[in-house]
Amino acid sequence: MCGIVGYIGKQQAYPILIKGLQRLEYRGYDSAGIALINNDKLNVYKAKGKVAELIQFAEQKDIQGTIGIAHTRWATHGEPNQVNAHPHYSQSEELAIIHNGIIENYAVLKEGLKEQGYTFSSETDTEVLIQLIEYVKKTNKVDLSTAVQLALNQVVGAYAIAVIEKSEPDVIVAARKGSPLVVGIGEDEYFLASDATPIIEFTDKVVYIGEEEIVTLRRGMEIKIVTISNIEKTPEINKLEMTLSQLEKGGYPHFMIKEIFEQPKTLSDSMRGRVNVEENNITLSGFIDNKEKFLNAKRIIITACGTSWHAGLIGKYAIEEFARIPVEVEYSSEFRYRKPVIHKDDIVIPISQSGETADTLAAVELAKSQGAFIFGICNVVGASIPRNTDSGCYTHAGPEIGVASTKAFTAQVTVLTMLALIIGKEKGTLSEEQYLKITHQLGLIPEKINHILKQNDSIAQFAKTFTYAQNFIYLGRGYNFPVALEGALKLKEISYIHAEGYPAAEMKHGPIALITQEMPVVVIAPNVGMYEKVVSNIQEIKARKGKIISIVTEGDIVVANLSDYSISIPETEECLVPLLAAIPLQLMAYHIAVVKGCDVDQPRNLAKSVTVE
Repeated sequence: MCGIVGYIGKQQAYPILIKGLQRLEYRGYDSAGIALINNDKLNVYKAKGKVAELIQFAEQKDIQGTIGIAHTRWATHGEPNQVNAHPHYSQSEELAIIHNGIIENYAVLKEGLKEQGYTFSSETDTEVLIQLIEYVKKTNKVDLSTAVQLALNQVVGAYAIAVIEKSEPDVIVAARKGSPLVVGIGEDEYFLASDATPIIEFTDKVVYIGEEEIVTLRRGMEIKIVTISNIEKTPEINKLEMTLSQLEKGGYPHFMIKEIFEQPKTLSDSMRGRVNVEENNITLSGFIDNKEKFLNAKRIIITACGTSWHAGLIGKYAIEEFARIPVEVEYSSEFRYRKPVIHKDDIVIPISQSGETADTLAAVELAKSQGAFIFGICNVVGASIPRNTDSGCYTHAGPEIGVASTKAFTAQVTVLTMLALIIGKEKGTLSEEQYLKITHQLGLIPEKINHILKQNDSIAQFAKTFTYAQNFIYLGRGYNFPVALEGALKLKEISYIHAEGYPAAEMKHGPIALITQEMPVVVIAPNVGMYEKVVSNIQEIKARKGKIISIVTEGDIVVANLSDYSISIPETEECLVPLLAAIPLQLMAYHIAVVKGCDVDQPRNLAKSVTVE
């Protein structure tokens, strides 16, 4: 969840590292730090807070040097403060380390090091690791790369690390297990980062470091990779597909609102080459290559976390309706630990924006060990999930910088809908008429989202009314129940207002006790599906003086007249309503948070990619 960045080459490292930290700040922003080697000095500068605080702290310091590492932190061990911030020195201050992950056996290692005379200034597991590397290096009289390799053989946990040494000013040694790491290759220079966002400005050539691999970046020499068990690997150079403009705000005040407005384009990108609008046909290569596995599957298990879990619920509804295959949707954090029953004719679908979610990766490994076929859905090319699954489908949403997911969610729902349609067509459980009708309507979704976005100003205006609220309830039925969950999550994440999503009919089973005239209730009420029943639920809330905000189909005056505020969406097929209904809920959460003065791109206590348990 932390962001790490490194540089070695011919340029001054400081500006490259700082810019890299700013690009990675969505991964964590409790504290930040930098380590630079200049002549015979290893300088470490750290500050509590965001990267801006580090820049201010380092203004009058020695920031020269053409080699360095830097870190922006999401705290795991030890509170967010300057002492616990990375990088961490070794006891001799000869070495410095940055780390993303958790060392699970740090307490045992720490006690052993204390017996050898080591002392510790922080509460972090990371300081234990750098002390261990120094201890191994001195006692075994080996170089830095070998010391890292030997030390990591004693470590239990997840990590992406980078280490530099004062007496070896031409080397960065890095390694990963469970946490992402990528190396950018320039001309006589190397870049190192948690993901490619800090690298794209300088090179489009990257090497994705594999599980339990150690990479040595030596000035003027080729990249060297060995495994922890000392097997040499040949680096595979990949070409980056993202562009620099995708990482900038482009005139928007926040990344989140930019990414909300990008959704017509991102969904078109998700469907490009897959949905033929003229012929109303869908093609997914990942399905075609594994057609028999899908047609013969007895069960599909979707495993995901957070927003991706909500997308998975919508996928369940679509797959079960169109393909008539039973689907279970599991929280990855529960699935990996509860000894689930997995059969060899099951298909497991892990969903992750980053492709690095620790619990989802662990769920993948569990499912693979039981012989299931794994079909990944991911946004980031070259991430761990695509590399560790049998097949899959990229969502092509482009880089998502805002911590609260928006365009990645709708892209995931789009891919799952396409998958459900194509399985249903091939199995014969979905009529040709329905297949053609829904496929045609799916192709129109980007245009319809553009239409919804024109209501942004009016949503911003009425959102001001609800900044007073302490609680919200979101209601939906059928396909729109997961949308209610996602809408509530968006509000919680960025405005810090408590919100809960429920199936609308469940109101009578307890939550209706919460309804007062101060309680805003958001109801997703399109004119398809269980429309009349949702109208009845709205009447129940109205009778108890709840404040009703409704998402209605254009032209529906019945629900609009029952509501205090209503937002209209174009008419579409029931299974596609989530792609439209999610947009006004994202906008409403965004504008409430902005009026409250919250940091919508970097909400407190959150990070974009959860790479630790």
